[in-house]
Amino acid sequence: MQLNPYLAFDGQCEAAFKFYEDRLGAKIQFMLPHDGAPIASQVPPEWRKKIMHATIAIGDQTLMGADCPPEAYQKPQGFSVSLGISDPKEAERVFHALAENGTVQMPIQETFWAERFGMVTDRFGVPWMINCSKAA
Repeated sequence: MQLNPYLAFDGQCEAAFKFYEDRLGAKIQFMLPHDGAPIASQVPPEWRKKIMHATIAIGDQTLMGADCPPEAYQKPQGFSVSLGISDPKEAERVFHALAENGTVQMPIQETFWAERFGMVTDRFGVPWMINCSKAA
C-alpha cells in the first residue's frame, strides 16, 4: 500500500510544482494539462492550460496535485505536509524557501523534540511542517 498526499490548487498547480521543484530540489515526474487530454473539449477554453494531474518527487516521496475548478475549490485546512530533514541547515533553508511570500505559523526553532521545527503556509496556500529531529 502507498499513501500520497493529493493537493488541490486554485489554478496555480503548475506554478506551485515548479516552485517546489526549484526550492526543494524536487523533480516533477508528470504534469498533464486539460489541453491534449480526451476531455479537453469538455473544459472551458480558459481552463485548458490548467493542470488535470501532476506528480512530483520530493526525496523518496511523491506529492500529487491538480487544479480544482473555481466553483469547487476549498482552501486547504486541517492538515499539513510534513517534511523530515536530517540536517538543521537544510531544514532552515527549506523553511525559509517555503516561507517566501507565505505565512509563518511557527518560526523555525529548536524544540524539546527537534533541532529545528517550524510551520509555514506557502504562497499557494499549502501548510507545511519542517522537522529536523534531535539525534537519539
